[in-house]
Amino acid sequence: MNCKEFEKNIPDFIAGKLDFQTLQEFGEHMRECPGCKEELVIQFLVTEGMQRLEDGDAFDLQRELELRLAEAKRKVRFHMAFLKTGAVLEVLTVIFLMGFLGWIIS
Repeated sequence: MNCKEFEKNIPDFIAGKLDFQTLQEFGEHMRECPGCKEELVIQFLVTEGMQRLEDGDAFDLQRELELRLAEAKRKVRFHMAFLKTGAVLEVLTVIFLMGFLGWIIS
């Protein structure tokens, strides 16, 4: 993901609408690009801050952004673990089927 794509995806990140693949690329780019992380912080503070002011809610936006980033990281880790588990199960199934077919044929 480049900086332009990252900035285009910021509103969807804030709204929680990024799919797994985009969320993963978004997180990787943010860790590698301090300028984009700063842009995310600014847009988050403006977007959420304006909404909170309109609603009259108390808020700690910096903490909330940190929580959202941590949640996004957790989702990516969970999804990756799920994909790895699926791959292992597929391999085990193929091995089992090959063994079963070998047993039937012999």
